[in-house]
Amino acid sequence: MLLKNSNNLKQILKADNVLTKLEERYCYANDACNLEQSLKIPESVVFVETIEDVQNVIKFANAHNIPIVSRGAGTNMVGACVCNNGGIVLNFSKMNKIIEINPLDMFVKVQPGVVLGDLKKEVEKFNLFFPPDPSNYRVSTVGGAIAQSSGGAMALKYGTTKDYVLSLKVVTADGSVMTIGTNTTKESVGYHLAQLIVGSEGTLAVIVEATLKLIPKPTARKAISAYFNSSEEMTLAVNQILASNILPTAIDFMDNNSIKTVNDFAKCGLKSEFQYLLIIDLDGSEALVNENLALIQNILRTKDSFCIEIAENNKEAELIWKARRSSYAASTRLAPDVVSDDLIVPRSNIAKLLDSITEITNKYNLQVCLVGHIGDGNMHPQFVLDLEDEVQFRNYKKAKDEIYRVVINLGGTISAEHGVGLEKKDYLKYCVDAKSLEYMKIIKKIFDPKNILNPGKIFDI
Repeated sequence: MLLKNSNNLKQILKADNVLTKLEERYCYANDACNLEQSLKIPESVVFVETIEDVQNVIKFANAHNIPIVSRGAGTNMVGACVCNNGGIVLNFSKMNKIIEINPLDMFVKVQPGVVLGDLKKEVEKFNLFFPPDPSNYRVSTVGGAIAQSSGGAMALKYGTTKDYVLSLKVVTADGSVMTIGTNTTKESVGYHLAQLIVGSEGTLAVIVEATLKLIPKPTARKAISAYFNSSEEMTLAVNQILASNILPTAIDFMDNNSIKTVNDFAKCGLKSEFQYLLIIDLDGSEALVNENLALIQNILRTKDSFCIEIAENNKEAELIWKARRSSYAASTRLAPDVVSDDLIVPRSNIAKLLDSITEITNKYNLQVCLVGHIGDGNMHPQFVLDLEDEVQFRNYKKAKDEIYRVVINLGGTISAEHGVGLEKKDYLKYCVDAKSLEYMKIIKKIFDPKNILNPGKIFDI
């Protein structure tokens, strides 16, 4: 069957766009989620170059009931693009063109394989700005960001990817092309189907083109950092800043384990004698940035902070953010595996969550590096362990279960920007209303009656 399907695909596409060798296909069986024990190697990996390529592959898959897994850079953390059922991987790395930048109407039209970092650079040439900034934005793609509804540090001020999707062109499970949404900043015509596709992880339709909203690029930027020895004092400082009519671009933090690990990895001179590092980014007009900077300094001084430092320009600000974004890469040097989680609670419960994570991981003798977007309550505990060690693996599973229960009891949920995929689907019933879940499954069956689009992700049907 493998040989037959591959030969058929080579008739549909350019022959060199179809990978069939075992070692080639194996490279596309996993993403960044460390779920190797659950995987199957895809039967074929195909590189699509046009919308027609996508249509032809999906029509073939639909006719033969073959699973289709869409893939960008494969950087997601929840197993959203792993091949749990084998099938065909649709690789979009060759559909990476910026089709149009419209400075007047402030939108950009792109193919799904465009890298977010490249998109940001290109629109900035027109003094425009695309704010969503997942930590891996230098390699992650637009299609993946939309499929996972990714966010990033700037979500505090600017929102997440879903807030910038104007319209989408998608290929449905029967191979038809559907355009949803408009190029205008406002629309109130029927159901907002484009927003239904955002965050659907390739289970409803395959994104082949996106029109994204842009905003004017801020004219000034500064960053301020400070250290704390108390999670409570740090969160009180964050809450007071936000209560003082100040809306920073981002407020992130790193715990002591992350600080030490990043220092060893990147030699960036962070102060490892303190328990927490708080990073606050500001942008806007120069006058407003300077005014807010002074107010924030005063607040930090009243909250038992240490070593307040100001990055005076964009270059200096990027250095401190480079340290923050290096936390995952740095932690991979500590053990064979790193599992990065994604949790969110109301800001009023941040300190409780931080303390609970520390207590639970200590209980199970697990090493964790804690970072996150503390300004909106979004935490990223990075579990450093050896998944092949049965004791560590069992302890990790127990700790994760307890942490998720704490998150839900604190009024939060188990994913803010990574999605559900395979990794979190068993917990969906604890944080989604039963009737809502029932309707989600109905919608899935309407869009994909044969269940060929990324089957088994988010939930089972």
